[in-house]
Amino acid sequence: MSITASSESSARDFDFWVGTWRGRNRRLRERLAGCDEWDEFEGTCFARPILDGLGNMEEFRTDYEGGFVGMSLRLFDPVTRLWASYWADSRRCGVLEPPVLGSFSDGVGVFECDDTFDGRPIVVRYVWSGMTPSTARWEQSFSDDGGETWETAELAEPAAGRDTWVRWVSRFTIAAGEDATLIARATDGAGNLQSEPF
Repeated sequence: MSITASSESSARDFDFWVGTWRGRNRRLRERLAGCDEWDEFEGTCFARPILDGLGNMEEFRTDYEGGFVGMSLRLFDPVTRLWASYWADSRRCGVLEPPVLGSFSDGVGVFECDDTFDGRPIVVRYVWSGMTPSTARWEQSFSDDGGETWETAELAEPAAGRDTWVRWVSRFTIAAGEDATLIARATDGAGNLQSEPF
């Protein structure tokens, strides 16, 4: 797999992530099996810069599946201008997963690597988007056909506080030639449904 950094790539790309975050996570129960059932859970992250700003380290904690601690190590190569992101966790101590490599462009970070899943070759993709001082979204996807199609396997974004707006995404298919109308309504902290749809 050949990955080239965007012209915008810099050692400051993950500055938005430094600090403590409380996140809402969704994890596909069975991966690459046509499953549409998700587990939802919360976790906390603490991220800090390392190596004078050429990297960062994140600790992730959750009660999911009996509780575990995870760690992301992200390193920036000033020569290639690529980020390498590694993952390890307490469920598989001593195993450092292959790094996903990539960069940010137009406010979206895309990172990929070749890997295996249940003995078959796959491509793993991480996408970071929606970065602000109080929000960020991370998505992990798998492809078992060389990147032609992708299955979202895990999502994470900051947990909503009381009465806060949260970015959301909904995926649906509209058949060619069909008309469709999308209607969305909000619910406030007390559970009151917005009366007028947008």
